[in-house]
Parts: sequence; structure tokens; C-alpha cells
Amino acid sequence: MSCMSVITRFAPSPTGSLHIGGARTALFNFMFARHHGGRYLLRIEDTDKERSNMRMVDDILDGLAWLGLEGDDEPIFQHKKIERHIEVAYQLLKNDKAYYCYCSPNELQLMRENARAEGRQPRYDATWRNRKASLNSPKGGINPVIRIKAPLSGETTIIDAVRGPVTVMNKQLDDMIILRADCTPTYMHSVVVDDHDVGITHVIRGEDHLNNTFRQAIIYQAMGWELPTFAHIPLIYDSNGSKLSKRQGAVNINVYREMGYLPEALNNYLLRLGWSYGKEEIISHDRAIKLFDLSGIGRSASRFDFAKLENINSHYIRKTDNNKLTDMVLARLSAGANNLDLTDEIRLRIYLGMDGLKTRARTINELSNNARFYAASPPLSLDEKASQLLDNCALNILSGIAQTLSELSSFHESNIKHTICLFAKENRLKLGQVAQPLRAAVTGSINSPSIFEILAILGKKETLRRIDNACSINKKGY
Repeated sequence: MSCMSVITRFAPSPTGSLHIGGARTALFNFMFARHHGGRYLLRIEDTDKERSNMRMVDDILDGLAWLGLEGDDEPIFQHKKIERHIEVAYQLLKNDKAYYCYCSPNELQLMRENARAEGRQPRYDATWRNRKASLNSPKGGINPVIRIKAPLSGETTIIDAVRGPVTVMNKQLDDMIILRADCTPTYMHSVVVDDHDVGITHVIRGEDHLNNTFRQAIIYQAMGWELPTFAHIPLIYDSNGSKLSKRQGAVNINVYREMGYLPEALNNYLLRLGWSYGKEEIISHDRAIKLFDLSGIGRSASRFDFAKLENINSHYIRKTDNNKLTDMVLARLSAGANNLDLTDEIRLRIYLGMDGLKTRARTINELSNNARFYAASPPLSLDEKASQLLDNCALNILSGIAQTLSELSSFHESNIKHTICLFAKENRLKLGQVAQPLRAAVTGSINSPSIFEILAILGKKETLRRIDNACSINKKGY
């Protein structure tokens, strides 16, 4: 295989959003092309005019762009190639590889019913296969379809790059329609023509397309075209072992973005969902390109595991630049109904606190929620545990530590820590008896990064304001 010979494609149908299985298919095509120094193309299969819409096209392209899986060229829209699809259909007709069929819908329905009654698989019975019918043949005003001539005997074997040799008996195949009565090409036909015309060398797609491959092979062979290498990827199941459905809430890629997953993490997770290299779980983009090949794809279905995805996502959050994370957090805080005044000072607080925040977050949403206290203004909303902690004893401790902190001339983290530890020792208190009420008063929670770091970032004025507010409100019983 020469380095520049590989051409792959991802060909979504714009009848729905980009879902998790489609994203993995796109990723595998992208990685395989990059690994071999080839090209990765994107084709929008929009010949189904009734079900396709531009909103879904935009949604798919947006999702692919977010994942970094745009095609190497501008997307190809299948409907723009319809004249070429028709041309090939008539070429097959001319070469006696296809024929006109004038069966009415009622005749086809009766054909299926008879087959079921006789215990046969319902399929077209090739009524018009050997008739000399032309486009002008009269039959009650019925416009004909064009059907491909499938082989009548023997068997067809596809050497699948994942599954190995797969064979079907040709009697299981029927003379499928390639051109409808309104002269529009079918999906099966258009796909073959498009893949051939752009030189697709490897068709990497879900195993639910395996049956289609044998039907599409008929067109390749009838045209004398070389078949590409096929690789059918096992499906993705949910945690219960059921096939992931487009109707499920967390299937759409944009849902994962909204849930706070990073594209790098999702790509890493999807890469490992069906493909493996030893026991490595975290694989960088460049290393994945270096390692990826079809031989690493397993034959068994994969199960989607949110715990693993969160673990990988937390790794990438820790590796992400703090400025970038700060921008993500601010975007989420400003999008919520929080009435937060996200000033430059607030941005600086969150940025300075990011090292402490990001080690505790599994998603960007969780990171944003954890950072919210930096942007909040008193009175802070206390969670249940923080509210319970601030009893009269804790409030007396807070009053004492507030007085001590107010006397500090230097409000740096090390100085704050030394002062609080000394206060606890002098008052015969455990450090937690001071730190936890402080944490509750200034963050609204009992879980947060280092309290000394937080106080230094908030600054002396804001720290004392929050302590005073917490004391006054809780003393009043609010």
C-alpha cells in the first residue's frame, strides 16, 4: 500500500444529529487515513429529500468541527451528483446488467404475501428480468423502475478487514432497485457511484451496513469496478447490553459537549471503544495516528461506560491550559440564570484558583459549578451541610478568626495558613474546627480546594465581607 493511496470517507445522512456511533466511525476513518498519509473525505448523503434538512447538516458539521474531524476537502453533497448516478444506471441498463421493471405496488405487495405464505423470504421475484421492456413499454401508465441483475446462483465472499471472510449465498440477494420510477437513484446505487468516482479505497463503517455491502458489490461487479476494502466496526451498546439508539438522550454528540466533556477526551474514549493498543487508556492525538490500524479493531460489540469517559475527561481537564478552562467556565456561568457579574476581577479569581479546581472536576460543568463561589456575591447560598455546620459555636469561632485575619498586613497564602494554624492552637481547637466553618462561610460548601488558597485569591476585603455576612445571617436565623 503506497503512502498516498488510502482514501477514506465518512458519509452521514442528515436525517438526524451526529450520534456517538457516527462520531466513532468518522474518527476511525480519520485516523486510518492519517496513519497511512492518505485523505479523509466527508460526504453528506442527502438524496432522501423528504427526510434531509439543512439544520441537521449544520448540526453534523458543527459536531465534526468540534471533534476536529472535518474532511480534508469541502463536504460533498450527494444530491449534486444525481446526474452521474442516473448516467451509471442507464449504462448498466445498456450493458444488460440491469432492466426495466413495471410491477405495480399492488403486484409487489402480493408477491411478498405469497412468499410469506409459502415460507419463503419476501423479495422481488424477477418478473421483468428477462422481458424485452423499453422505457416506452405500455403497462397501465406505470413508470418503470430500473433494477440491477443480481447473480442467480453461487455465493459471494467479502474479505472484511475486521471480521475476515464473510460469505452469503447469492440466492439470498434480489434484483434491487437502483433508479426509482421518478428517476431518482436509490441510496444503494448512489453510494457505490460516489465511492468509486472519488477513489475510496477503504469503506470503514458500522457492522449494521454489512448486508448492504453484498448488495452494493453487485453494482461494483456489474460495472467492472474494483471493490474497496471493507471494514465493518462492531456496534456500541449501552451499559445494559442494549444497542445505543438515536432516540436515547446521550447519543447526540452535542449533548456530550453540553455535559462538559472535552473533544480530546471524547476522541480518546471513542478511539478505545472498539480499538485497542495494549493496555493504554490515555493515548494522545499524535500517538493515536502513529498507532492506529484496522488490525486493532475488535470483533465484539463495545459497551459505553460513562465512568471511564469521566476518568479520561478528568485527565484532559488537568492537562488543559488554565486560560482556556477559565474561558469555558465563564461561558457556562454567564449562560446560566445566575445574575452573576462576571467582571475582570472575577475572571482573575477563577484563573488563579484553577489549579485547585481542575484536579477535583470530572467535567467542565462540574468545574464550573465548583468555581461558582468565586463569582458569587454575599449572601452566599449555603448547601445543606454547610448550613448545618454554622451553629453558634462555629459562628463564635468565625468571629474570632475574622478579627485575627483583619489584623494581617500581608494576605498571602502562607501567611494566612500560619495565622489560622496559630489561632487554632491558641484556642485549643483542631485545625478542621476553624477551617471547615471558614470554608462554609466563604464558599457555601464544605468541599473545596485549600481554604488557605481560596482566602488568598478572594483577598482580605472579600474574605471578611463573606465571613461577616455569614455570621450576621445565621445569627438572625435566616
